[in-house]
Amino acid sequence: MKKGIFLVFAFLFLCGISLGQTKSKHPVLKKNLSCNLCHICKTPTIENPCLIPCPREKIAKAKFKLKDAPREILIDPLEKKYYGVDFPHYLHAQMAVMSGGCGTCHHYNTTTLEILSCDNCHSKERKRADVSKPDLKGAYHQLCITCHRAWSRKTECVSCHLPKGEKPVKKTYPKEHPKIAKPDKVIFKTLNDDGPVVTFYHKDHNELYGFTNCSTCHKDETCIACHDVSKKDIVTRSDGGRVKTIVQKEENGHALCGKCHDTEDFSKCNDCHKKEEAAPFNHKKVTGWALGKFHSNLKCIACHGYAKQFSKQNKDCSACHSKWNPDNFNHAVTGLKLDENHSGNDCESCHPDRQFNKTPVCSDCHDKKSFPKDVPGKYLKRSAGKKWH
Repeated sequence: MKKGIFLVFAFLFLCGISLGQTKSKHPVLKKNLSCNLCHICKTPTIENPCLIPCPREKIAKAKFKLKDAPREILIDPLEKKYYGVDFPHYLHAQMAVMSGGCGTCHHYNTTTLEILSCDNCHSKERKRADVSKPDLKGAYHQLCITCHRAWSRKTECVSCHLPKGEKPVKKTYPKEHPKIAKPDKVIFKTLNDDGPVVTFYHKDHNELYGFTNCSTCHKDETCIACHDVSKKDIVTRSDGGRVKTIVQKEENGHALCGKCHDTEDFSKCNDCHKKEEAAPFNHKKVTGWALGKFHSNLKCIACHGYAKQFSKQNKDCSACHSKWNPDNFNHAVTGLKLDENHSGNDCESCHPDRQFNKTPVCSDCHDKKSFPKDVPGKYLKRSAGKKWH
């Protein structure tokens, strides 16, 4: 009986929840937590605690900075037949941002103070009483073998381990992962008979649409995406690496694009699937509104925000420029410097309803003047540096 009570309280200690605790500030996690995080029933008791699997992984995860990650780690707690493995930790950590982060391997670290070693939870002895938690050897291999088997198509031990008896050799690894070249566009060859070619303008998504963080799209990938030796015939590069061609054989080819685009509406298939390579996105053709010289260099997020799917915007200039006035707007940036008679006028004196994209109106103040015959100032010249003077 005493042993059972001890185990219950030990479990609750690991979860950070004590019996009888109602929703309150947790002393360790500093959050308001309720009993139902660990208990299924409303009134848990020592005899029937109604425990659920410890939710500590969902409550908090350790967050560490890449710059603090160790470069290499020698994994040798099970060293018997083989020497320890020189693990290039920093290289894996550097690329882990595209496959789950540190939690991919350090999946039960709930403290921000230190990374727990694997043998903190996984026993060095091979005990199979609880098959849900592998022993240390099994844990190591589960983390490593999936990617390496798919990458090299080999599973022999000597791929990572040097047998005892041989002279140990220190392996050397690059300090950082080689810089990955960003293609300007990617051409997908699909199995769609009506539209076998999908042209993806990678540079536009990266620079124009605002997806500057690679992990925004490449967060579920592993090393296999680039290093699988069996797929060398699938990925080819041309034009100095600026164009990448991929034969898309996977059935779920819409998984990535579907996060932002509607891939469930089959009537829109031809929006992406073409008979041949498609031209870049044309704002005027698609939306009916041409981007002038003042909007063509803006990133999409400047007007559409960070929403995954860009929505139709109000075309009225005042929707974005309602706060413009003679004090905060330098009219010379348009190439026309206003004279003294007009520089202090309100914007609506010449631009009724603040429609700046339409021809200015002079008739409200002048009987015999009109634009562009009459100019309320002087035009400026544009230098090579694209500045007006």
